[in-house]
Amino acid sequence: MQVAGIHHVSAITANADKNHDFFTRILGMRLVKKSVNQDNPSSYHLFYADAVGTPGTDMTYFDIPMAGRTSPGVTSISSTGFRLPSSEALDYWLERFREFGVPHGEKTQRFGRDTVEFQDFEGSRLMLVVDDGEGIPFGEPWTKASVPEAFAIRGLGPVRLTVRKAERTAKVLTDILGFSEAGAYAPEVEGQPEIIVFTTGEGGPGGEIHLEERSDLPPERPGRGSVHHVAFRVKTYEEYNQWNEYLRANGFQTSGEVDRYYFKAIYFREPNGILFELSTDEPGFATDENADELGEGLALPPFLEPRRKEIEDSLRPLKINR
Repeated sequence: MQVAGIHHVSAITANADKNHDFFTRILGMRLVKKSVNQDNPSSYHLFYADAVGTPGTDMTYFDIPMAGRTSPGVTSISSTGFRLPSSEALDYWLERFREFGVPHGEKTQRFGRDTVEFQDFEGSRLMLVVDDGEGIPFGEPWTKASVPEAFAIRGLGPVRLTVRKAERTAKVLTDILGFSEAGAYAPEVEGQPEIIVFTTGEGGPGGEIHLEERSDLPPERPGRGSVHHVAFRVKTYEEYNQWNEYLRANGFQTSGEVDRYYFKAIYFREPNGILFELSTDEPGFATDENADELGEGLALPPFLEPRRKEIEDSLRPLKINR
């Protein structure tokens, strides 16, 4: 059993309007689905991805207006990477961040790649990484934003996990999910262990988890800008049908098989408490909308469609300009 890479990352925003502005206007990503939290349909769930919603390019946000401030710590998904096709693209983004006043760090080598850390208006911990394109293929760049195609974001990865005991999470990544250890690089805090890199699928940043052990931090208190879960790709329904039984046979409590309509999912927590999801590549975001109209209307899965009026009445208006 082996997952094929990162499928999506889901985080929390307290301001869906500003969140949409940041990811579409500043980062140049496409809103491919405007939907609701299927477990709490009174709140929005926004999906940003490449031009067609390719699995592995998708950053999503749950809209929770009352979400408080995040206190960083362990038991967290502490950084989400976005892949760029060249060093020239990274230089473009440094200038763009200065132009738009986006908080960011300096160009830094991580695991032999040029990277730049940055944050959105709520402190989401994000990173750009130059990808040589030899691993998991790039997504299809969205060309209807103000970002030139040559410099556009091409997908997600790597994702960093920050935990108290790295060995316990490492065992799940390798023994259960099929990752292999690919190396390590220097810690970002003196006196802490090296950050270990795990890879899966075709490799490259889109298939990497960077595992950071920290003994100096309390548990994270999640809030706006924090990450709720990371999802890993399951390429076929045949594989998906085996995963739930496999996880339970290895001692994990799972959500069971959950149909999210745009993909099928299984949720479980690894021993340090981080929520993992396994998600199928199919059927995708064009299931209920034409590819050229993705994200334009409120999309509801079939089991919520009979409640559309009730749901629309309960949602606060969004000032999303397309």
